[in-house]
Amino acid sequence: MAQGFSQIGGVDYDDTYAPVAKLSSSRVLIALTNRLHLMLHQIDIKGAYLNGVLREDEVLYMRQPPGYTAPDAGRRVLCLQKALYGLKQARRRWYQTFTCILSDLGFSQCSVDQAVYYKPNAKVGECVVIAVHIDNCTIATSNAKLVEDFKRGLSKNVEVTDLGELHWMLGIEVKQDRKAGTIHLSQWAYIDAILRCFNFTDLKPLSLLMDVQSRLTSKQSPNTLAEFAAMRNIPYREAVGALNWATLATHPDISFAVSTVACFSTNPGPAHWEAVKRIFRYLTGTRDLWLSYGEQEHALLGYTDADGSMAED
Repeated sequence: MAQGFSQIGGVDYDDTYAPVAKLSSSRVLIALTNRLHLMLHQIDIKGAYLNGVLREDEVLYMRQPPGYTAPDAGRRVLCLQKALYGLKQARRRWYQTFTCILSDLGFSQCSVDQAVYYKPNAKVGECVVIAVHIDNCTIATSNAKLVEDFKRGLSKNVEVTDLGELHWMLGIEVKQDRKAGTIHLSQWAYIDAILRCFNFTDLKPLSLLMDVQSRLTSKQSPNTLAEFAAMRNIPYREAVGALNWATLATHPDISFAVSTVACFSTNPGPAHWEAVKRIFRYLTGTRDLWLSYGEQEHALLGYTDADGSMAED
């Protein structure tokens, strides 16, 4: 690895940003896959960052690594032509290289999400859509031949690991049944991980997300030194952030509860922390439920809280 911590901004590197597919884009892709009866596959790029090519104006030198066998290794430095893991700009150079490869293969870049690429086929109803997350690609296509053609074309430029049909995506387990026309998503592994992280493995499950008899307000925030001391080591923000990822991915049912407890992240009190723990208890009891995409159509329904005006802004 290169010692990127020694690089100087504006001298050794400038831009470092490289987009990845948004979670919402991946979920839209899964919904379209189910709706259009597409196939879902996955590939992994080996040593992705090592394929990034540095620009001509990026002059970077690196000492040869310890153990190099050349007799004059200690008296030489190398001028890098390709990116290495550890360089500040390595991820961006890989993204730019991969975009050029896909462009040569006939893919266009989505204008809404720059990490999503598509290639409409000449035949009606045939297409290939790719969602890229650094070195991992989720592929949706109308038939197996298009998948194999894409993998074959990509392997001519980079080393590819074929992972077959999609089973895991960003820690989300995916099960597709093309005959039944359904796709199921689950985050049971992630839920188990965050329960262990916050030492909540012994929590008893609950069927209700929030206590309907109590209302969370800012008046429940700490006011005295003793109350501040009691909440000082509580990982409130970390817990809310962990819950938010589950909300975005597979548990929209906890959206309102998570948004409510997030309002008190600046100065949470014991009552707010108990509300967070209650959400974890709900997830404990619902970890085995799957978010399902099916062929049956439903009308869009909306609900409103009749006493919502009583809540704090």
